[in-house]
Amino acid sequence: MAKRRTTAKAKAKYSKETYAFWYESMLLMRRFEEKAGQLYGQQKIRGFCHLYIGQEACAAGAITALEKDDKWITAYRDHAHPLGLGTDPGAVMAELFGKATGTTKGKGGSMHIFDKERNFMGGHGIVGAQVPMGLGIGFAEKYKGTKNLCICHMGDGAVRQGAVHEAFNLAMLYKTPVIFVIENNGYAMGTSVERTSNVTELYQVGESYDMPAFPVDGMNVEAIHEAVAEAAERARRGDGPTLLEFRTYRYKGHSMSDPQKYRTKEEVEEYKQRDPIEQVLGTIRDNKIMSEDEINEVIARVKQQVADAVKFAEESPWPDGQAAFEDVYVQEDYPFTME
Repeated sequence: MAKRRTTAKAKAKYSKETYAFWYESMLLMRRFEEKAGQLYGQQKIRGFCHLYIGQEACAAGAITALEKDDKWITAYRDHAHPLGLGTDPGAVMAELFGKATGTTKGKGGSMHIFDKERNFMGGHGIVGAQVPMGLGIGFAEKYKGTKNLCICHMGDGAVRQGAVHEAFNLAMLYKTPVIFVIENNGYAMGTSVERTSNVTELYQVGESYDMPAFPVDGMNVEAIHEAVAEAAERARRGDGPTLLEFRTYRYKGHSMSDPQKYRTKEEVEEYKQRDPIEQVLGTIRDNKIMSEDEINEVIARVKQQVADAVKFAEESPWPDGQAAFEDVYVQEDYPFTME
């Protein structure tokens, strides 16, 4: 079970700029998704929608530990990562609305946010499918001789997919510069880890392939930053991949249609005592890193960003019929067609 946060003052380990980024970035993720949840209830957002609320540290802490040329790929719970990387919130919201101004022109929706300019290689709807893709992206960086890496996020449910184990094996065989991250929020949809896996310490799966593997407090952005920074250093010096198990928690259901009957309200509330945003804000206040006026400025700025994103999405046009025939890959001389 989760432990309650202690009242002891937290000592600052990093710069004001880092703490300010973590706070504002995670607050934007939280407020953006809270608004998305409201809009889903109003049927302005439709289809599948998986919220990241509670897990924000998993993205924010990794971002500060990596370089701008590193690559990112994740599963379908994918709104927060691009927001943290700097993708325009309006473009993300427009994609949720299915509008032509969205990150994938309204064709991908919630589960398929992409941003090539920020090296965000997308959210992916097939469970575990992004893991061998992340391996391939990392292999491409090694093949080209760069010092870049790929960080590949997955949920705890993906760990039971065969393709994940194939990717782990090849990653170690070729010493590929990949950081594999299990965002273990305790439940694969509505089924707990204990009911689906004989190995409940999920990081230990990496040890089967002699892959360096570690558990990380996924509610603590500092712990995530440190673990990812260490894994990145290993990858850049040519020592290959690392598997990190971020032990986190989502406050909302698996998706917007999840009634959450598989866990108690007490369990959710217990984890909220370790909220990643409140932890960072506590450190900021304890160490006088930002004044209350500066904190309030961040809150106001984020509120306006979310309002602007909604306005942009609502006022954006729908894709026209011709869009169905655009961005479609066709190889006219494809040699394997049966006639």
